[in-house]
Amino acid sequence: MAGREKGGFWVGAAAVLFYPVSWIGKRVYTGAERIPREGPALIVMNHVSHMDPAVDAVFVHRQKRVPRFLAKDSLARTPIFGKILLGAGSIPVYRGSAQAGDSLRAAHQALAEGKIVVIYPEGTITKDPRGWPKRSHTGVARLALDNDVPVIPVARWGTQQILDFYHKKVRLLPRTTVTHAVGDPVDLSAYRDKPQTGALLREVTELLMDRVTELLADVRGEEPPARKPEAAD
Repeated sequence: MAGREKGGFWVGAAAVLFYPVSWIGKRVYTGAERIPREGPALIVMNHVSHMDPAVDAVFVHRQKRVPRFLAKDSLARTPIFGKILLGAGSIPVYRGSAQAGDSLRAAHQALAEGKIVVIYPEGTITKDPRGWPKRSHTGVARLALDNDVPVIPVARWGTQQILDFYHKKVRLLPRTTVTHAVGDPVDLSAYRDKPQTGALLREVTELLMDRVTELLADVRGEEPPARKPEAAD
């Protein structure tokens, strides 16, 4: 059994900040044993609350790994939270700028070094009124196809009941159950040797998010809505 991955000062600082935040919710993990205890992996997640990075970081850390998040550059620029995120190895995402390619290169490098990379393919918190994932960006497909590492879907649910800045909602009590459901690694062998056209990247992106949505539907005990042919933003 591998020991805990070493993180250094900034990971310790993140733990001091994030563990108390995660205790606000009642923790339920299913399938957590599917997170590799050593070696690289790409974790693909849905995004429903501003609280997600904190509870997701604790979830991965409890599996004795140090997560490297692909996070919006605006989050990385926040005075304290952003400094801790970057110090702990997270990767800022600069969409629509000359620096956009740097984000994927840094993520490729982290995977090549045997790290855990966490990505929210939606790019931001879903605006779906019922919290289902929205159409996602295809960067996740590029990462998944260019790196021969486990690609693991994870659905998280419950944080939207605790913290929702979009609707000015904060509810600390009674404690809400926050569930992380981990699926089996997604087999992408049928796609790896094909040219990475826009259509193929979209297909792989939707496959990965379909797996996340299936896990989310199981957690919620509901059927997800049919996918809409909307453009990614």
